[in-house]
Amino acid sequence: MEYYGTLGPACASVDCLAEMFEAGMTGMRLNLSHVTLKGASAQLAAFHEAAGRVGVAAKLLVDLQGPELRVGSMEMPVELTEGSPIMLGQGGIPVPARLLPYLEPGQTVLLDDGKLLLTVTENRGDSVCARVERGGTLRGRKSIALPGVRGLRPPALTEADMENIRCAAEYGVTGVMQPFVRDRADLLAVRQALDTNGGRQIRLFAKIENLDGVGQLDELLPACDEIVIARGDLGNAVPLWELPALQKRIAARCCAAGKPFMVVTQMLASMENSPVPTRAEVSDIFNAVVDGASSVMVTGETAVGRYPAETIRYLVKTAEAAEQWLRSREKADED
Repeated sequence: MEYYGTLGPACASVDCLAEMFEAGMTGMRLNLSHVTLKGASAQLAAFHEAAGRVGVAAKLLVDLQGPELRVGSMEMPVELTEGSPIMLGQGGIPVPARLLPYLEPGQTVLLDDGKLLLTVTENRGDSVCARVERGGTLRGRKSIALPGVRGLRPPALTEADMENIRCAAEYGVTGVMQPFVRDRADLLAVRQALDTNGGRQIRLFAKIENLDGVGQLDELLPACDEIVIARGDLGNAVPLWELPALQKRIAARCCAAGKPFMVVTQMLASMENSPVPTRAEVSDIFNAVVDGASSVMVTGETAVGRYPAETIRYLVKTAEAAEQWLRSREKADED
């Protein structure tokens, strides 16, 4: 079983990282939507030093930008108030220009893993007017999802992705996570880029975050080393009450094919601000392991949360309890 945290300012020190490894963490994720490998060299040096101090052969996963759509860089956060108008594009919130033709009146726009919701009211060509349906604070580089939109197909790899792939081996990367996988071609493009840039030994993780990926799952399984059930954006692709069943279906298909899979997103979200998780959160981790997960990961809980080491401790202890329960059930069946 692998236990992953996410690198960020909350766990940037060697001492904090060492404490997380001592609590059972086996590896970490670095989100390259916000930084490059070179730009994170100090964090990565601390990561490797902490792992060496504790004697852990730690795994380092990098999460590429891929075809994910994101808000552009913003100097300051923007507060979106429910019912108020907002402009996207020129003169407003920066968004990729290729999105604008798809933003017709009535189209819903989900921002920051669905935390914020807009409805388009007018398309002016180089900008779009929208109404805030669900408000909150918007920061730069947050995700964008357009429910129901088809035909929008950005390249599998960005220029920044290629630059990071070229130096991945140099920084000790052991796995690359490709977001928003749509089909086998996306994974083959990443695999080829890794193989031709000194990364043949680097494992490829396919993040299932949209219905295209779900529909192509059987084709994706042979083309990657591990499936990632990434519930943030996957929960934007379907009504939230349908997400648990979808997670179960993907997990069962992976188990049947003998393909390792990871479960991620909001596993211990309350621990960004609380030293103790909710009962629902530990049940979620327990059930993911019982369903066959080979890896579990926390994200903002360790990257920006107040209790990174405690978060890892609860993640590991809960997963270990699930594994113990599975062993006891198997023994009972044998008896």
